[in-house]
Amino acid sequence: MQQQQSNRFFFKVDWITILIYMALCTIGWVNIHSAVYNPDKAFSFSFTAVDGKQLIFIISGLILGFVILLLESKFFSIFAPIVYGITILLLITVLVVGRNVGGNQAWIPIGTFRLQPSEFAKFGTALLLARYINTFNPKLTSFKSIVVCVAIIALPMGLIMLQPDAGSTLVFLSFMFPLYREGLPGYLLVIFWVMVLLFILNLYISQVTLIISILVIGIAFIFLYRKKIQKIILIAIITVASIGYLFVAKFVFENVLQPHQRTRIEVNLGLKTDNRGAGYNVRQSKIAIGAGQVTGRGYLQGTQTKYGYVPEQSTDFIFSTVGEEWGFVGCTTVIILYAFLLLRIINMAERQRSTFSRVYGYSLACIIFFHVFINIGMATGIMPVIGIPLPFISYGGSSLWSFTVLLFIFLKLDSNRMGFI
Repeated sequence: MQQQQSNRFFFKVDWITILIYMALCTIGWVNIHSAVYNPDKAFSFSFTAVDGKQLIFIISGLILGFVILLLESKFFSIFAPIVYGITILLLITVLVVGRNVGGNQAWIPIGTFRLQPSEFAKFGTALLLARYINTFNPKLTSFKSIVVCVAIIALPMGLIMLQPDAGSTLVFLSFMFPLYREGLPGYLLVIFWVMVLLFILNLYISQVTLIISILVIGIAFIFLYRKKIQKIILIAIITVASIGYLFVAKFVFENVLQPHQRTRIEVNLGLKTDNRGAGYNVRQSKIAIGAGQVTGRGYLQGTQTKYGYVPEQSTDFIFSTVGEEWGFVGCTTVIILYAFLLLRIINMAERQRSTFSRVYGYSLACIIFFHVFINIGMATGIMPVIGIPLPFISYGGSSLWSFTVLLFIFLKLDSNRMGFI
């Protein structure tokens, strides 16, 4: 009987997804080893070195993942509020006792290890959001339901912003897409992207010119609908709100964002050139990726990698190592693996009988997509440098463990999709 249960467990778990996970982890370790490789110590290996620590993180992550698969599926729904609460407490703790690294107080020192609570807050938020939608079955067209969902997402966002860690904060915006899948009105997504556009235009165009343009457009629409009072009132509210948002966006950019974050955005948007400062990382990363051409320079043969021209090459800019040493073929392989993983997760999410599992699955897919898109965009110079890791590939225990937990919780939910409602 026990043997039959073991066999059922073996066949129900999506092992193809686990193989993709292991492939990405392996690619990550191989390239981290290359990024920190020292030709003078070619045959030395230490578990205290970066590549040695990552190997420990991978092995312990696998153990953690398989422990998750042995738990009951209902465990994650029942304890979602507790998990969320623990991650919030960790985010508060890091503001008190955290270590400041690179201007961000985002790590809690535990011996030689540094725990980054913002990474674990992602699956805590995903669990509670899925629990709320599954338990109360809210209509996401109602103001009350939207406020509750926004509050669940905004609390960790606010605490992470206090660190301040703008990159990790922005990741939480990806939760709007699972909400859209569950019935959030499309016009709210349109409003969000209009806000992003106005923020960018606010940097390119004089604020006075932009305000006048909004007023002219608003007056034109009011004239167009001059016989419809309700539409005139709505247009007036949108016009005033847009102008007010411009002032808020300007204040946030100049007073909330750190100087290096403002510079990175300005460099990326072409408002400023700084090849020695904020633009140095991106410039060197693009040189490394371009040098790889089609098949790359070969493993451990990348000059940009070997001589440390690209800062943070084992973490935020690990993709430049892939590009230089494995070329277009290596980069394409990594992107295809991520695309296949995301499509598989979405397909698995759609086949769930439980709303909890479906919402959680879409949250997982959107978080991974956001990280992959932004990180590769950073390395290739098409996105601002906001300092977020490439899932399963970048160096870091907190990042690897949090993504492992995110993924394996969903694998467990999927394995029991016929029995968990």
